[in-house]
Amino acid sequence: MGRSKLKALKETTLNSFFELATKLKITSQFNYNAQSGIIYWNNGSEILLKDLYAYPADPNFDSLGSLEITGAFIDECNQITYKAWQIVKSRIRYKIKELGIEPKMLGTCNPAKNWVYSQFYLKDKNGTIGNDKKFIQALPKDNPHLPQSYLDSLLSLDDNSKQRLYFGNWEYDNDPAKLIDYEKIQNIFTNDFIEGGEKYISADIARYGSDKMVIMVWSGFKVIEVFTLAKSSITETAQAIRDLSHKHSVPLTNIIADEDGVGGGVVDILGCKGFVNNSKPLPEEGQIVQYQNLKTQCYFKLAKMIQDSQIYVNCRDGNVVDDMTKELEQVKRDKIDEDGKLKIIPKEKVKELIGRSPDYSDCMMMRMYFEFRVSFFTF
Repeated sequence: MGRSKLKALKETTLNSFFELATKLKITSQFNYNAQSGIIYWNNGSEILLKDLYAYPADPNFDSLGSLEITGAFIDECNQITYKAWQIVKSRIRYKIKELGIEPKMLGTCNPAKNWVYSQFYLKDKNGTIGNDKKFIQALPKDNPHLPQSYLDSLLSLDDNSKQRLYFGNWEYDNDPAKLIDYEKIQNIFTNDFIEGGEKYISADIARYGSDKMVIMVWSGFKVIEVFTLAKSSITETAQAIRDLSHKHSVPLTNIIADEDGVGGGVVDILGCKGFVNNSKPLPEEGQIVQYQNLKTQCYFKLAKMIQDSQIYVNCRDGNVVDDMTKELEQVKRDKIDEDGKLKIIPKEKVKELIGRSPDYSDCMMMRMYFEFRVSFFTF
């Protein structure tokens, strides 16, 4: 029995379990060890409580590597990553063959525009969900045990929350700050009609930290290769970029890397263009633009191109697609009620929302620099 954070699991899901066990009068059939986080049943069965948060120190969930279970339940599964879901699923193996048990995994959540939407809701809606999955819609009013006061409180919420939590509307998203629609983000993985063009490389640099190193190779506005490395030195990163430039015949003048922090070392080694996030925005068609910085300008450009279906990402890795989708969903205006220069929500806020650095979207964003550079130098 898992959830994104063990603390939340114990404070919510576990309490619901105890409450129901009391109503069913089965509390004498098990003992709970709070220290080990295990519910021991009298018949020898066990329920393990697991923290499934995507901690930067364990991006591949190696902590679950030795886990052997017979079934799994994940509460609020929309709060965990798709990789966490897949890893737990791969651990359902204990005595399956001996007992003739069909492996099953249950996830519950409120509507959310992430991997649960794309893997379950949307596939069920389109009739492509497959025989190995099942989506069941359940609304608050379907539960006869909920008090009317609770239903009334849901109806009093803001439109977005009411549509999601009371009406179970997965499609409703009226955040005025967002720059890219979810459907448009999904389209970047199927826009194979986009033609290729001049080759570019953009790289988001990380060194022995929580962020991953991401390199994208572009043909025009087609991402033809996505290369990632969890931890890498400056020299390893520089060599990886150099290898990709040789493989795809990308000239040095068409390579850009994040120059902030340790990325400056990679730029020095390669002699490529360095991207400074907080530098001044570039003129557009000879006009000074009102963006907070170059990074904001490039994100607005990226958002418009995605909205206009002008970008294609040729990637079939489900984890990368999931991560990229989550990051692009967080491309939003910051302080939209204030006058002045256009801003996007800061990186630290995005990290809080998705639990990691937006490495893929940052890498895509830097590609936009070359569009302004062309405009700038031909003016």
